[in-house]
Amino acid sequence: MQGQLLEPKNARDLERICAELGETLGLEVKQQLYVGRRIWGARRRIDVVLTDREHRRSLGIECKFQSSKGTAEEKIPATIQDIAAWPIDGVVCFAGPGFTEHIRYYMLSTGKAVELPDLEGWLRLYFLIGD
Repeated sequence: MQGQLLEPKNARDLERICAELGETLGLEVKQQLYVGRRIWGARRRIDVVLTDREHRRSLGIECKFQSSKGTAEEKIPATIQDIAAWPIDGVVCFAGPGFTEHIRYYMLSTGKAVELPDLEGWLRLYFLIGD
């Protein structure tokens, strides 16, 4: 699927692309899965959950899209911290021209974020899927 990813126009597009990539790789896909509560009481949900039933391994993907510079990226550190409270491993998949260079590098430095063009390779490595 690499090279075939369309450029998302919004967060829902990004979520759909991540889910379709999971299906293409032969993984079970669930979207908008509720798992517990956040510290302030709001229900926590994971945008996309990919599962390899054979190897009993799951991964949650939080999809973040930003089309223009703004305050949405200020929530990224809290999002990465929230992923640590999930009952499964998780990662942020991000796309869009609105993320500043600083937040992009921050996300990548955590080891818990991947840009959309790199997602397929990242998933193949995580789930041990050959080319």
